[in-house]
Amino acid sequence: MADEPIVTEPAALYERRGAVAIITLNRPRALNAVNAALSTAVGNLLEQADADDAVRVIVLTGAGRAFCAGADLKALGSGASLDAEGHPEWGFAGFVQHWVGKPTIAAVNGFALGGGTELVLAADLAVVDEQAQLGLPEVKRGLFAAAGGVIRLQQQIPRKVALELALTGEPITAVDGLKLGLVNRVAPAGTALEVALELAESIAANAPLSVRESKAMIHRTAALSDWEQDVWEQNAKAMAVVFTSEDAQEGPKAFAEKRPPVWAGR
Repeated sequence: MADEPIVTEPAALYERRGAVAIITLNRPRALNAVNAALSTAVGNLLEQADADDAVRVIVLTGAGRAFCAGADLKALGSGASLDAEGHPEWGFAGFVQHWVGKPTIAAVNGFALGGGTELVLAADLAVVDEQAQLGLPEVKRGLFAAAGGVIRLQQQIPRKVALELALTGEPITAVDGLKLGLVNRVAPAGTALEVALELAESIAANAPLSVRESKAMIHRTAALSDWEQDVWEQNAKAMAVVFTSEDAQEGPKAFAEKRPPVWAGR
C-alpha cells in the first residue's frame, strides 16, 4: 500500500477582497474534514481578520466540492485532538466558540452535513448553494451534534422542527433552510461565494462601529426579554459607544451633503 502524500498546502487559505476577508477551508481531498491543523489555521486567520481595521466582514467557505464534512474520522480514530493548537477554547474548526466582533458569513459551496452545518449555525449569516443540504446526522452514527448543533439549532428555527432534525438525522435542502430562517440566501449552483461576497459588501459599506455594536447587541440579548432592565442597560452602553463616535457625525453630514460617507471606524 502506497504511503499517503505529504500535505504541504496550508489547511486554510486567506484572501482579502476590499473590506472582506475570505477564509477557505483547504482540505478538499478530505472534503474539508476538520483536524487540528484546520482548526489552528482557521482560528488564527479569524484572529488576523478581526484585528485588521481594513476588514469589515469575514466570509468562510470551502475548497473543492465540499464546504465541510465534519470531523476528520481518521484523526478521531487515532486519538488525535481536533482542537486548535494552544486554543481549545475556540472550539470545533477554531470557529464555533470563537467570538469575533465582525460579521461572519458562511458561504456553503457544497456538502455541509454534521460539522458543516454546525459551522453554518455558528456564523452570523449563511449563503447556501442550491444543491447543498444541511442537517445533523450524528444520531445515525451513535453520536450527537456536540459542536453547537443541538444548542444553536433550536435558537435559530422553531424548537419542534429542530427536534425533528436532531432526532431523525434527516437532512433538509437549502430552500427548506431558507423557509425556516436558517439560510439568508440560496445561491445558484456554483455561486455561493459570489453571492456571499455581494451580501458581505452590502454590510461592509456601512459604518463598522455601528455594525460591530449591532452584532454584539443581538447576540448579547438573544435570550433575554425586551422588558428586562439589563437589556436596556446594555443598549445604553452600546448607544454611548456609537452615538458619540466620529462616524455618528459623518453619517448625517454625508447625507446632508449628498455624498457617500467616509467611515473612520471610531
